[in-house]
Amino acid sequence: MNHSESYISRTSGLKGKDYLGYAMGDAAGCLVFSLVTSILQKYYTDVFHLSPLFIMFMFIGARVWDAVNDPIMGRICDTIKPSKYGRYRQWFLYVAGPLCILTILMFFKAPGLGGENNYLGTCIYATVTYILWGMCYTVLQIPYGSLASVITTDVTERNKLSVFRSIGAAVGSIPVFVLVSFIYKKRTDATGALVYGENGKVITDMQYTPVIIGVTVMAVVSALLLLLTFSFNKERVITKPAPKEKGAGLKAIIILLGNRAFITVSLTAMLLLAGQMFTQSFYLYLFNDYFNSNWMNLASQACTYSPMLIFMFFLPNLARKLGKKEICSVGVALAAISNLILFLLRGLAPESLMYIFLALCFVSGLGLTTLVMQLWAMATDAIDDIEVKSGSRDDGTAYSFFNFFRKLGQVIAAICVNGALLNMNYKYEKGAVQTLENLKKMYDLATLIPAILYGVMALILFVFYPLSKKRVEKLQVEKEAKLKESYENKTIDIANS
Repeated sequence: MNHSESYISRTSGLKGKDYLGYAMGDAAGCLVFSLVTSILQKYYTDVFHLSPLFIMFMFIGARVWDAVNDPIMGRICDTIKPSKYGRYRQWFLYVAGPLCILTILMFFKAPGLGGENNYLGTCIYATVTYILWGMCYTVLQIPYGSLASVITTDVTERNKLSVFRSIGAAVGSIPVFVLVSFIYKKRTDATGALVYGENGKVITDMQYTPVIIGVTVMAVVSALLLLLTFSFNKERVITKPAPKEKGAGLKAIIILLGNRAFITVSLTAMLLLAGQMFTQSFYLYLFNDYFNSNWMNLASQACTYSPMLIFMFFLPNLARKLGKKEICSVGVALAAISNLILFLLRGLAPESLMYIFLALCFVSGLGLTTLVMQLWAMATDAIDDIEVKSGSRDDGTAYSFFNFFRKLGQVIAAICVNGALLNMNYKYEKGAVQTLENLKKMYDLATLIPAILYGVMALILFVFYPLSKKRVEKLQVEKEAKLKESYENKTIDIANS
């Protein structure tokens, strides 16, 4: 290797295999995570027959535990001695099997479980399996997020990595919405006659057998993809363990929380996941109960994710020319306006509204795609900003807090979803029928809540996020100097150098 090259060029040079391998990691994660964001909420109410109030408190309690669990995992990643596989890549081997098993157990309904038979036992089972699954998912997500920083240090390649990660996430999220098309069955009475709701539509119920079969297949495929992710990736920056000095963890946390770029991008990620989880979970209720058209689940996701096919070819260049902050701010504002328009159209009949709803889902997805595809590059930019300002680089700790902010987004989504169900007096008992008044409230909340969440995100990006195009260009120059200093001080090494 020519050592006269810049340190950034020596720690970059990604090929197609690298981008594909990195995308596989988020495809693997989203195969199981999409089950939690989309089906699990409705599964708990309609199959386990748990109350929305209990589910909300269970989700919040799990996030309280994450406040302890996530930073611990982050410090483990930063302080553990790298294996022959690297610092972060090794974790994909360790977590593939346990995550697969816990995903299946989370949806497994053993004989005697179910709120109608054993409410307390079902609550305990759901809580234990959900929390254990969350801990296992943390063991995947923190090393995976940190991996981007050591795969390449080049800002353009990181932009492309972020795009490929988003494509992997989209691919991993699609199967759950295909699954949704097969898990409902029309309700019949004792005579075999169809049962109709107050809106004159046939009531459909979620079925356990197709759910558990689909979950099992997706969990196994996820494990296989994690093994491929391990095989395809390479850590080019070989970081030395962070010093195990007293107070080092607290010092790293204080530095993170004092950085404006890191806090604002973390808040943005939190609200983005809150909005995505709310729509994915609540739309199952909306399309099943309000529109009585379960095909809209797959159609809405096609509208939401298809913009990636448009942006994937030119968004990295667009971000380089215009700036990540600049294009994401406009995109998120567009998503907020689209959802607000849907709320204002609430007076239309469901039959007249469904295609307008899907069209505006596409417009909203078009706007959000700009942020979804660049979010992880923005997070890495923020960590670079911390490094050049403070000299501190604790990727595992940084991504543990970034991941924790995203989990706070899950709390917001849980509160919004279950708060909306409680507000509309959703009937979750076996054989329940929703009233027309309930269904009208369902539509209002399904459109207004995302409009508010995305509106706040746009405000954060426009006003408070500091890493404009000019600042990121300057950051790249400062990062080159920092890499040189770290290499000369022997705090990092460079693969194959």
